[in-house]
Amino acid sequence: MPTALVLSPHLDDAAFSCGGTVAQLADAGWRSVMATAFTATVLPATGFALACQLDKGLGPEVDYMALRRNEDRTAADILGMADLRWLDLPEAPHRGYESAPALFGPLRPDDAVWRPLADGIRALVEELQPDLVLAPQGLGNHVDHRQMIRAVQQAAPHHLAFYRDTPYALRDTDAVSEHMEPGLHECAPGIAAGLERKIAASCAYRSQIGFQFGGPARLAAALRDFAVAEGQGRPAERFLASSGALDLLSGSH
Repeated sequence: MPTALVLSPHLDDAAFSCGGTVAQLADAGWRSVMATAFTATVLPATGFALACQLDKGLGPEVDYMALRRNEDRTAADILGMADLRWLDLPEAPHRGYESAPALFGPLRPDDAVWRPLADGIRALVEELQPDLVLAPQGLGNHVDHRQMIRAVQQAAPHHLAFYRDTPYALRDTDAVSEHMEPGLHECAPGIAAGLERKIAASCAYRSQIGFQFGGPARLAAALRDFAVAEGQGRPAERFLASSGALDLLSGSH
């Protein structure tokens, strides 16, 4: 049974960005494992970290990350994930990024979170021996996405495909990543059979979709329209892929 390792910076990125492909891999008999990097509970939340919770209508007494991990379980079931791994690293607001602009600005020189993240990815690759690894391109330039890319490049797994980070790609459909190494190939595998499950899985992240999309109906419409635009008339997800990953993705639909 072939195995896919799906790397997600946060508890929602993979479903929003490549959930259609993941659903179709499951249909094709793949074992998929989703590993999310920044999942650690930090209590009590304070400062900007607390503000990120309050602006989603969640009070300070709520264990925000526990709630999101439960959402992740629901999404994973919808997508046919065989396993979930949470790497228990703190999100950027707990690492000294103290404002919304800071999340998309320069990496802090004291932020070495990519090192334990690279170690975690290496351990997963050694354990799972994945045939395909999916990871973010870093569209939008969120610091957590960029630290994951750095970790992936250090861990150097084979057969890599980088997905277009959504919803950032929705906001700038022509965005091109500044963080990719040369030699990757563009591809847009069709997701007609997986699109509705992608939407359902994305809707499972209830704490996020109002803030990110304006609610479930707008999320569904946005993801459908975006998928058709990505495939130039047919539902698709776009990747930058190594040669080996390109061959595997071409058979996922």
